[in-house]
Amino acid sequence: VKDSSLRVPSGTKGTVIDVQVFTRDGLEKDDRALAIEKAQLDSYRKDLKEEYKIFEEAARERIVRLLKGQDSNGGGTTKRGDKLTEDLLSGLELVDLLEIQPSDEGIAERLSQIQVFLKEKSAEIDEKFAEKKRKLATGDELTTGVLKVVKVYLAVKRRIQPGDKMAGRHGNKGVVSNILPVEDMPHDANGVPVDIVLNPLGVPSRMNVGQILETHLGLAAKGLGEQIDKMLQQQRTIAELRIFLDKIYNKVGGEQEDLNSLTDDEVLVLAGNLRKGVPLATPVFDGAEESQIKELL
Repeated sequence: VKDSSLRVPSGTKGTVIDVQVFTRDGLEKDDRALAIEKAQLDSYRKDLKEEYKIFEEAARERIVRLLKGQDSNGGGTTKRGDKLTEDLLSGLELVDLLEIQPSDEGIAERLSQIQVFLKEKSAEIDEKFAEKKRKLATGDELTTGVLKVVKVYLAVKRRIQPGDKMAGRHGNKGVVSNILPVEDMPHDANGVPVDIVLNPLGVPSRMNVGQILETHLGLAAKGLGEQIDKMLQQQRTIAELRIFLDKIYNKVGGEQEDLNSLTDDEVLVLAGNLRKGVPLATPVFDGAEESQIKELL
């Protein structure tokens, strides 16, 4: 048997992100091939379970909506004549909800339809898993004379260079035209150099507006960190730190944070962690508005 494997050149550094073993149909699979097959099946089973769970949650919400305010004819953990309140229904498992028999025949019919739908989805998912298992169990069609093929996928880091294409999460993309030493980059009044320069002709037509707003949000986060660092160096009071942190966390943005529950020591630790910048999260299409970014700046 001839080994005609390709080999990675010496000196190559990378991270193995995937290994695939293909065995000719009819040959016994080795331990590694069986382990990979089992991992793939486990991952697929997990995905299918999550898919079915989504259907179950949707069905549960719909059943609670249908039964709320109805009278029960028994079934499940309820008795004939029980009033089906939201509190009662929300504490029941999906199996118990499906066993309830409402007095309204129309709603009872819709509940049976939901039950049939869930059974069909469960059977469909079982069938998908069985098909996947069958495909993995059968051997692979390889070229004549080849008994086994092993593919190892490497992720290799590369230094960015002119001509490389970069993309953001806003659908924006562009090509790197030049890379300069940091001392040759434009800088602000304080001598802080900029990280990247965009060609102004490529901003509006190439979906970079969202990226620019996000970049300004990053600038605001860095500036807030510098202000916190300055307050710590000046040994400002804990009360002043609390007021400033409250403005950041609770005056701008959606989620509110209970900073009053933190002790003075915890506030100092939090402020110390924010010296280099305040972490901010924003969705892609419904992100921070210009007015909110200006407020942070």
